[in-house]
Amino acid sequence: MSNVVKIEKDRIATEKRLLDTIGEMIAEKGFENIGINAVAAQSGVSKILIYRYFGSVEGLLAAYIRQYDFWINFPREIPRQEELSDFLKKMFRLQNEQLHNNPTLKRLYRWELSSSNSTIDKLRKQREETGLWLINTVSELTKQDQKEVAALATIISASIDYLVMLEDFCPQYNGIPLNKNCGWEQIFAGIDILINKWLENIVK
Repeated sequence: MSNVVKIEKDRIATEKRLLDTIGEMIAEKGFENIGINAVAAQSGVSKILIYRYFGSVEGLLAAYIRQYDFWINFPREIPRQEELSDFLKKMFRLQNEQLHNNPTLKRLYRWELSSSNSTIDKLRKQREETGLWLINTVSELTKQDQKEVAALATIISASIDYLVMLEDFCPQYNGIPLNKNCGWEQIFAGIDILINKWLENIVK
């Protein structure tokens, strides 16, 4: 094995250890009091390497988000027109599952909402690129104006993110239990109605 390959493999392993560590620390303590010294001590990785690979603790937090974020990692697969309804319904359910099942990611989403820097701007730009691609794709498939598609997609996707982040502090919203599966089934039944009605109007 060449030195270059070994160094690259070592870096990948070290980055994974740091991402695993930051995930564990946030799950246990939250992110507010996490510093470079604490990360270095718990991971066994020197501060020099943390700075070299991620630039800062904020860069490490952003890398964790990037690894698990639903929209950043969304596969750019174009459905056939007849599959669009099922595609959209499944997509929004998967968005919910990805965030709902990762408490660390939920905490980092809250951190991101309260912060603004170049690292976070890059994350938002990556999500925006996926969102615009999806809007353009659906607009072409349905022959509908992009502004209309963008408005509907924003209402649904932003509502999902907001309610998932809210559920830890507010177990009920408009009488819907956010901390129970039946509550989310009720929400997605409503989302299905929105999608069905929108697609029906297009057919007409």
